[in-house]
Amino acid sequence: MEQHLEQFIQDIKANPTVDLILYPEGYCQVTHLDEVKQLAKRFQKSVVMGYRNEQNVDRALIINKRGETLLDRAKTPETMPLFMPSTIEDDGHRYGYVLCREIFMGLDGLKSEEDIQLIFNPIGVGMFSEEQYADWSDEAKKIAMQQRFIILGTSHADRSYRNCGFSIPMAYCFDKTGEPVFLSKNDTRTRIVDTEAKTVVVLEDSLPCH
Repeated sequence: MEQHLEQFIQDIKANPTVDLILYPEGYCQVTHLDEVKQLAKRFQKSVVMGYRNEQNVDRALIINKRGETLLDRAKTPETMPLFMPSTIEDDGHRYGYVLCREIFMGLDGLKSEEDIQLIFNPIGVGMFSEEQYADWSDEAKKIAMQQRFIILGTSHADRSYRNCGFSIPMAYCFDKTGEPVFLSKNDTRTRIVDTEAKTVVVLEDSLPCH
C-alpha cells in the first residue's frame, strides 16, 4: 500500500528473468493503473494485483506483458457467489483469480473444463489470528489438491486487520499436489518462485514494510 509504486518499480526493474509479478489486494489506486500498464509493457512482464477504483472499492486486475488489461472486475461481496470471469487466457496459458476472501468460494467459482496453470490470490492486510492464517493456508492447499493446479497468494502488511491492532502478513505457493513450495508468515521480503522447478529465491534487499 504505497503512494508511488516504490516497491513495484524496484521489483519490475531488478528482476529481468521474471515472467509475472504478483502483488496484493488494493496495492495501487486507479490513478496508478496507466503507469503499471506502461511498466508491464516496457519490461515485458505480466502483472497480477488488486487496485482501488475512484470509489475506493477493491477490484481484481491482470495485465499482460503487452500492457493490455485481461481482467478488471469488482471484488465479490461476502454474501454473493464468486463473480465471473474468474479465469482468463493469455498466450496459451489459463489463469485463475480469487480476490482476498473469495478463496473460500474458489472450488465453486473456478470449475472449468479447461486446464488452469496458475491461480492467484491477492490478499488484503493479512491475517488477524493464527487460526485465520491456518484456515486460509489450508483452504489454498485444498484448492490446489482438488483442482490440480498451482496456487499463489500474497498480502500486504502495513495496517491492522479491521482495527484489531495488528495483522499477520502472509504469502504462499502450493503445487498441484497440495505440497507447499513455500509458506511464509511475518516475512515481507520479495520472493521469486520457479513454478516448474519448485524453487524459491528470497530477495534480501526487498524494501521494508512501511
